[in-house]
Amino acid sequence: MKLNLHNVEFVKSAADPSGFISDGLPQIVFAGKSNVGKSSVINCVLNRKNFARVGATPGRTVHINYFKVDRKAYFVDLPGYGFARVSDAEKKRWAVLMETFFRENDSIALGVLIVDARHEPTADDKMMARWFLEYGRPMVVLANKVDKLNKTEALSCPARIGEALGLPEGCTVLPFSAEKGTNRGALISMIEKIP
Repeated sequence: MKLNLHNVEFVKSAADPSGFISDGLPQIVFAGKSNVGKSSVINCVLNRKNFARVGATPGRTVHINYFKVDRKAYFVDLPGYGFARVSDAEKKRWAVLMETFFRENDSIALGVLIVDARHEPTADDKMMARWFLEYGRPMVVLANKVDKLNKTEALSCPARIGEALGLPEGCTVLPFSAEKGTNRGALISMIEKIP
C-alpha cells in the first residue's frame, strides 16, 4: 500500500469505545510508554515537525487519536502508559480502553510498539506486546533513541529487547531514532507492504 505521507489529516480523538473508528480502512497503531517519544516517531514517519503533538509533560495523550493518511489508512496514536503521576482510576480507564480497542478492532494492520533502546522493556511494554500478539496482530518493535547508544550496545539491542519482550521468531525489532531518522525508511517499507 503506497501512501502519500504528506496527505495526512487529524480525524478525531476517542475517549471511549463509542468513538472508535471501524470503517474498514487499515490501521497502523502506535503504542508506547509516556516518555518514549511516540509523537516524535509519528512526526518522523510523516516527515513533519509538530503534527502529532510533542508534549513537555509525558502522559498527555489520554485519548486514542486517529490520523487519516492519504485517505487509505489510519495512523492511530494510543494513549501513553506507565506514567507515575496518573491516578489509579485513570490507569484502570486506560486498561479497559486498551483491552476493548484490541478485542473489538479487526482493522489493526500493523502494531508499532515503541520502547526505549537504552532500557529494559517495562512490565507495561510487555503487556502491550502481549495484547498485539494474543489478538494476532502483526507487530514491529521500534527501539527508539538508538542514537544514544554506542555501536556495540546498538548492535545487541534488537536481540536483548526481543528476548525481554518474549517475542516469537520473525517479529522484528528495529533500532530507531526519531531524532536522526534512523530506519525511518525501513518502517515505511513495512507499512507499504500492508495489503
